[in-house]
Amino acid sequence: MRTYKLALPAIVSAACLALSANAMAETWKMAIGDSAGGTQYELGENFAEEMEKRTDGKIKVNLFANSQLGSEEDTINNASMGLLDLSILAINNITPFSPTVGVLTLPYVIHGAEDAKLLTQGDVGKELTENTIRDAGVRIVGWAYSGCRRLTNSVRPVSSPADLKGMVIRVPKNEIMMSSYQAWGVNPNPMAWSETFTALQQGVVHGQDNPYITIDAMKFYEVQKYITDSCYVFSLEPLVIGEGKFQSLSPDMQTTVLEAGKAATDHSYDYLLAQEAGIKKSLVEEHGMTITEPADNESEWIAKASTIWPKFYKSIGGKDKLDNVLQVLGREPAPEK
Repeated sequence: MRTYKLALPAIVSAACLALSANAMAETWKMAIGDSAGGTQYELGENFAEEMEKRTDGKIKVNLFANSQLGSEEDTINNASMGLLDLSILAINNITPFSPTVGVLTLPYVIHGAEDAKLLTQGDVGKELTENTIRDAGVRIVGWAYSGCRRLTNSVRPVSSPADLKGMVIRVPKNEIMMSSYQAWGVNPNPMAWSETFTALQQGVVHGQDNPYITIDAMKFYEVQKYITDSCYVFSLEPLVIGEGKFQSLSPDMQTTVLEAGKAATDHSYDYLLAQEAGIKKSLVEEHGMTITEPADNESEWIAKASTIWPKFYKSIGGKDKLDNVLQVLGREPAPEK
């Protein structure tokens, strides 16, 4: 009995410490457009783990997938106004708020994962981050590398732009991407990401484009039969934090956020390289999709889509911005017009 009385204060003290620690813990909300299993969720989950580890549990991040907290466009507004802490979204959904980011969505600028990593983790990425703070009130702290956007449809194999005749293709509400399809002779249907699966299921649209990992995560194989192994845009999905939220943090916590974002970014790149080939194989062998190679190494697709570049020189900050990106990638300057 005496032992119990002696131990009781220690137990109560430990319980109070635990309650105190829990009271000090802070929970952040992160919006994610995609479902679990995709690169967005993988990035978000890894960032959450890094934050919890680096803060000894003081910061926990709750993930809300499948656009539970609103469309990807809505989450930009909410983060900038302080109504949401974090969001992961397709880069094309930031472009309407910060047009200079559109340089990374111009067709056939980025040819693969190495190009994407070089641009986002170098001076180009730093400048675009500063621009999004200025223009949209959010700060990019990490990147998901999701892979080349592959065209899918439910009608027929597509190897050339002519094969798209009569099809309605869903595209994001992004002028650059809509113009790419128009250059191929298609009248695209701009549609919110959250509405896309249902529209494909109901036949409102016949096709869409996204990386293999997203096609698998969103189970598009249930409503799509054909894939074109194209690469007109490399899908980048930044992790953003509201700039007001970021500035409210202590300098040490700001550094922690940036370091956690960098670690999650590195993880995303490795994840893409490790997973994409297996997912591509699974879509064919397990889910019955058919993959078609673009005709003539995609030459007609490239020639037609590249004609839209000059239309967007002004919105991306000038032709010199694109020329700088191409120089970083070891390529020739863009055409004048």
